[in-house]
Amino acid sequence: MFIGHFGLSFAAKKLAPKVSLATLFIATQLPDVLWPFMLMFNIEKVAISPGYTKMNAFEFLYYPYTHSLFMGVIWGIVGALIYALIKKDIRGALIVGVCVLSHWFFDLVVHRTDLPLSPFSSYKVGFGLWNHVAATLIIESILFFGGLFTYTSITQSKNKKGSWGLAFLTALLILVTITNTFGPVPTAITMSLYITMIALIAVLVFFAGWVDKNRKVKEIK
Repeated sequence: MFIGHFGLSFAAKKLAPKVSLATLFIATQLPDVLWPFMLMFNIEKVAISPGYTKMNAFEFLYYPYTHSLFMGVIWGIVGALIYALIKKDIRGALIVGVCVLSHWFFDLVVHRTDLPLSPFSSYKVGFGLWNHVAATLIIESILFFGGLFTYTSITQSKNKKGSWGLAFLTALLILVTITNTFGPVPTAITMSLYITMIALIAVLVFFAGWVDKNRKVKEIK
């Protein structure tokens, strides 16, 4: 899952209005933030296998430290503790932790049976929605636009940047989704691919933070 994770980021702002949208983007995507670094240092493994699923060609060979349920809990606790220590916001910290853990459950729906439960077990799960392109896009779109609607319903622009910036971020996320789904398949696992993954997340997080700074949570009347 890709754009659906960001839908949760937008929606979570309602439950934790003090948490930056950039932080929520990082939280829901933390396993994917860490994953390229794990690949770079050969701690986890992936291969290009065209047709592995109809949505993408990545065959996830070994990634228990970023994408197992057990480590999802651990990363969630770590993320929550770090946020609580820095921001002194317990409510926000709990939401951050839940957002981190949510990544595994969202991925469970779309992945083939390649999601590990823990680094200590070879048992893997996955419902395989990625083998159904239309269904995947419909479900992810519902999650994304539902979250976006929630975000826009509880925030308002401070200026024009808050309006067109959000429109740009939305368009960028949709463009990346279309490119990932219908664009060319990577030919090999290379350092440039890892750097591209890291750069993409960095750009999305940057714009999320920038948009959020130019918007404010509406006052409850």
